[in-house]
Amino acid sequence: MKSKVVRFRCSTFERNLLRVKARKSGLSLSEYCRRAAFDDRIIERLTEDQIDMYKMLIDYRNNFIRIGNMFRKRNPKLADEVTQLAREIKEHLYNFKK
Repeated sequence: MKSKVVRFRCSTFERNLLRVKARKSGLSLSEYCRRAAFDDRIIERLTEDQIDMYKMLIDYRNNFIRIGNMFRKRNPKLADEVTQLAREIKEHLYNFKK
C-alpha cells in the first residue's frame, strides 16, 4: 500500500508531457513517474490504427505461409521466397512488441 507522498517541481510543459506519456502508456501519472524513476519498463500502448495494421500483417503472414505450403511440393524455389517473406513480416511483428 502506498501511503507516502513525494513531490517535485517541473515546468508546465514538463507536466503536460508527463501526462501525455502516462496516458499513452495507460498508466496514472504517479505510476508513470514511479516506473521512470526506478527504470522499470514503460510500454506505450498501441493506437487503434496500429492495432489494425498489426492484425493485417498477421493475416498477410498467415496467408504467405499457406501459399508457401501449397507451392512447396511443386516449386521449392517459390516456396522458399514466400517463406522468407513470411519471416521478414514476422520480424516486423516482433518489433511491434518492443
